[in-house]
Amino acid sequence: MLSKRLVSTAAICLLLGAGTAACGDNKDKSADKAAAPATAAATTAAATPTATPTPTPTPTVPTLDTDKLTAQEIEKQAKDALAATTALRMSGTIADQDGNMDMDLAMDNKGQCKGTMSLPGMGKIEIINDGKASYIKGDSAFWTAVGGKDGGKAAELFKGRYLTGFDSDPKMKMMTSFCNLTDFSKQIADGKTKKAEKGTPGNINGLKTFSLKVTDDSGELSTLHIATEGKPYPVQIETDSAKDGKTTINLTDFDKPLTVQAPPADNTIDFSKFKDQIKTA
Repeated sequence: MLSKRLVSTAAICLLLGAGTAACGDNKDKSADKAAAPATAAATTAAATPTATPTPTPTPTVPTLDTDKLTAQEIEKQAKDALAATTALRMSGTIADQDGNMDMDLAMDNKGQCKGTMSLPGMGKIEIINDGKASYIKGDSAFWTAVGGKDGGKAAELFKGRYLTGFDSDPKMKMMTSFCNLTDFSKQIADGKTKKAEKGTPGNINGLKTFSLKVTDDSGELSTLHIATEGKPYPVQIETDSAKDGKTTINLTDFDKPLTVQAPPADNTIDFSKFKDQIKTA
């Protein structure tokens, strides 16, 4: 199974935030006046000139003043931005001594989530949570690995089907724990940084960024690439460990509405019946 460190590394890496800008509308008004007769023999029409339209101001995009702000202040602004996000997509590779874990997950603060994870030595799984229940669909390699001596039976039984009803099982729930935006946001907000240092300006995924070198309580060093225009959310997190290798996580689709649909009931298997079905398969 995945090491506890791999799971905790993924949790630490989930830094996110989002923002939008809005501007108001201006309306132009004009008035016309009719002139009164000047004399009985002639009239003079007088018209009020049309008012010059007031131009709509160009929205000002907030910027992160990395010259004036300290590293700690920049980090705080990033964490504050994270707390406001309603959805995001997290993709990338988490390195660990057990192997690399690849993920591509979209999630929101309503408990919804969908995406895929490739686990070291355990194949690939699809994850779905519609805000009410979790579902996973593994490939043959996954079910063979987790099924132990009954792995072959499990792979055949779950071919193209989803497992559900396992939210109360600690080991199985670990597989979907990455998909809870609220829990991850709280973990990051409560996390303690031992040291933060300023880095350099850059450009990540088409966005202007500024990097921070952050050391956590365990002594692990990470580089946070924080957007400098708009809300200061991290758009990429990197760690490079001599022991585990390089981890890179990209964060996109901030506040993008997420639509998740549960699989058809006839295409699912309840976890409570899983063991019995394996024995009789």
